[in-house]
Amino acid sequence: MNTQPAIPDPDGFYAALVAAHEGLSDAQSAQLHAALVFLLANQCAQQEVLLACVAEARRTVLDGED
Repeated sequence: MNTQPAIPDPDGFYAALVAAHEGLSDAQSAQLHAALVFLLANQCAQQEVLLACVAEARRTVLDGED
């Protein structure tokens, strides 16, 4: 699992992600995030990496990190 920044334009990606949520309800935003997670997971297609990412994401949320 790569935890180092690897997106060529992280600010551009963040801006596009925020823009994708504009005008959506909270429920629609949650659906957007879920759909994005599954699309990106399918691109990765490596079960072990995906499970490690799920565990790491949960750990960061529970630890209160960004």
